[in-house]
Amino acid sequence: MLTTPSTDQSCPCGSKKAFNSCCKPYIEGAQSAPTAVSLMRSRYTAFALGTVDYLIATTAPNMRKDDDYAIITEQVKNTHWCGLKIINCVDGLKGDSTGEVEFKAYFIADGEGGVLHERSRFYRQGDQWFYADGDVSIVEQ
Repeated sequence: MLTTPSTDQSCPCGSKKAFNSCCKPYIEGAQSAPTAVSLMRSRYTAFALGTVDYLIATTAPNMRKDDDYAIITEQVKNTHWCGLKIINCVDGLKGDSTGEVEFKAYFIADGEGGVLHERSRFYRQGDQWFYADGDVSIVEQ
């Protein structure tokens, strides 16, 4: 795990809330993310912090692969996440069973800046949201 923000520091997801009252309860398993957007934000934070287990646990079970842990571990070692911008959200609220979140995530990898633009799809099973898949484009800057 990379450096975890102290409880009073801003959450890496860019919500302007303290980490302790934003993504931390989800990542540590104290609460389930109540919406698709909150799951997406917490997954961004997990990438930024290197919390690989959370990323795997919040991926749809049918989309998980045996080598996910190794691949994601390598990604988080080599990528510095710099910011997140939510563009649009369709459904994904507490009463919904599916949702879609469009976002841009800014990063530096191998000394080069880039933007990951994704339209992610999520579904809710019980009180747990899962990342299903997404349409991704990456632009180097």
